[in-house]
Amino acid sequence: MSIVEFLAALWRERMTAIIRTDDQQRAASAMEAALRGGFRIIEFTLTIPGALELITDFSRRPDVLVGAGTVLTAAQAQAALRAGARFLVSPVTDEKIIAEARSWGAAAMPGAHTPTEMMTAHAAGAPLVKLFPAPAGGPTYVRSVLAPLPFLRIVPTNGVDAGNAAAYLEAGSFAVGMVKALFDPDDMAAGRLDAIEERARGLRRAVEKVARPDAPPEAPDPTRT
Repeated sequence: MSIVEFLAALWRERMTAIIRTDDQQRAASAMEAALRGGFRIIEFTLTIPGALELITDFSRRPDVLVGAGTVLTAAQAQAALRAGARFLVSPVTDEKIIAEARSWGAAAMPGAHTPTEMMTAHAAGAPLVKLFPAPAGGPTYVRSVLAPLPFLRIVPTNGVDAGNAAAYLEAGSFAVGMVKALFDPDDMAAGRLDAIEERARGLRRAVEKVARPDAPPEAPDPTRT
């Protein structure tokens, strides 16, 4: 899958499932529940024990796109891509990680908070930017950034839930990432997979409320001329 094809899939799906836990089997079971609830683009953070094995396992499924999160070094990027990751997510912007992803034909989603940080990631070749951490004002902040920089593809993750996911998309976010709003720590610890599955269905309903075109609109990008 090319970067363009991944972007089309992310636009269509509108959301990603992001899991962070200290137990490999718990991560696998919880992510299975998220898939049953309607998620198709998923992310395992590299802080999970056996994360690369999880990426390899889940990436074998033809209807699932798997990424690696908390990628902090080029070596981690290479390992995740070899394991089958189709996109790399980081809490920071590191040009070496962006370049590594591009060399493999994979999408990089570096973390950025300010417009300057987002433009730095964009200029380095990142097709997406992860809005992190969640700013005060949430969707209003996204709308304010996109007013002068409409070509950025912003993906908020921290703090997104069923109550504000639609607002983030309506503000112009390319997609949203679900963390605790999907994988409640208490449910994971207790093995309440049915609760995770039902929460996934609710999040799917929340993002599908927003009307949007089949393909993302193309905004003029003076940095690419």
